[in-house]
Amino acid sequence: MSWRCALELDAQRNLVSGSTEDLAAAIGRAADLRIATEFRHNEHIDVDSPSGELIREVAEFGVTYRVDQKWVAGIMSLRQPIELPVGFGPRSSMSFFMYNQDGTQAIARPHLDGGSVDAGPGPAPVQPPRNMPKYHVLDHWDAGTNAPSQNFVYDFDVFRYCVNDSWREVLRHSATGEVESGSLEDLVEAFSSGCSIKLGIADLCADFRTGSDPLPHHEVFVQGGSAYYYTAQNLFLIGSHPLIRVRPGIPMRYTTGGWDFGWLMVRSDGQVVYRRCDPYSLKFSDHVTHHAIRWFGR
Repeated sequence: MSWRCALELDAQRNLVSGSTEDLAAAIGRAADLRIATEFRHNEHIDVDSPSGELIREVAEFGVTYRVDQKWVAGIMSLRQPIELPVGFGPRSSMSFFMYNQDGTQAIARPHLDGGSVDAGPGPAPVQPPRNMPKYHVLDHWDAGTNAPSQNFVYDFDVFRYCVNDSWREVLRHSATGEVESGSLEDLVEAFSSGCSIKLGIADLCADFRTGSDPLPHHEVFVQGGSAYYYTAQNLFLIGSHPLIRVRPGIPMRYTTGGWDFGWLMVRSDGQVVYRRCDPYSLKFSDHVTHHAIRWFGR
């Protein structure tokens, strides 16, 4: 598999090389996304440490968004908080870090350990980390709940948006399953030969709309896991890897009630079942919708 840098920014998030257009086009072809950054141990990990050792990080963003066909954001979908260099953080949670194409960042952290809740959802005081001048908090939400989040910028020394653009679109259909390009036969052939399957789902987060203003068009990309083909019904279905839904915008931001997470069961007739986890209560519920979907194989 071939990886390349589609976009590079400096510490002030100015363009060094590549372009946002190249990045957005690649994500629109379901390209995988990893972002490389660099930082100093005593500037970002332990501000009381004498060690100024340079650390390189490359993070996998298993869920990607393309908004209005031009704006890219990626979310780390599998990460628990790591306490470098010794192990894990003090509380079990998910670290849903989200990076926008302009270098702005965010974190949503649903706790998994059943800890106490001492506040309700809503805006929270902005509290920049101690002795961390490169960390700029933009806003803070839901402190004291089970699912705090914040939007911020950390001035990493570099941001490199790397893509693996090796997926091939094999089927595209409407929200009611009418084929627009490719074919179900191509999808079944790819699946039957052992190919991985990836999904591009249109307007999956439309229910996050507030008021009368429509949300921007968006596609959410996530890889599938186990898949099944009903040979008499000509129906293909697949379960997704973990998915984080966020209210789409430019840029993408976490807010109170503007995100959740779960898993999808997606069918080739456009039906999507979302097993949603409420991040505040960790209670699950199933929701059925229909979407235009693009299917990719590799």
